[in-house]
Amino acid sequence: MRVLGIDPGTAILGWGVVEQDGRTPNAIAYGAIRTPAGMAAESRLKILFHGLEAIIDEHRPDRAAIEELFFGNNVKTAIQVGQARGICLLALAEADVALTELKPSEVKLAVAGYGGADKGQVERMVVRLLSLDKAPKPDDVADALAIALTGYEYWRYRERMSVP
Repeated sequence: MRVLGIDPGTAILGWGVVEQDGRTPNAIAYGAIRTPAGMAAESRLKILFHGLEAIIDEHRPDRAAIEELFFGNNVKTAIQVGQARGICLLALAEADVALTELKPSEVKLAVAGYGGADKGQVERMVVRLLSLDKAPKPDDVADALAIALTGYEYWRYRERMSVP
């Protein structure tokens, strides 16, 4: 099974594709889609949509996982991230890729063993679990790989339990 993990954002959208080979999960590919600061919102969303479409076409994920919207103190940022999430959901739906949405605390718990883990702890565990030489940069990419790993376990569990 190949799972695409997505950490949505309008300036930087992190993505990572994870697949299990034998007993060990492997990072097949990962990166970030960046949009220029100051660009009109609709143009940024178009870049994100077409970039994600190309990633889906190239890597052919069986499943996907995306981070749920975490509503912090900055409403403007939450709205922008919500728009980016919408673009991601559309691209995945257009490609008929099954999707699960994960809370940030679920991802941290699954990857680092603690739902309140900081970014550094999550990065170190991503490096360790995927046998990477170093933490992917920017942080959004490491987060996307953590989301992909958690999504992989989610989908694997559902298959084992024969949950549709």
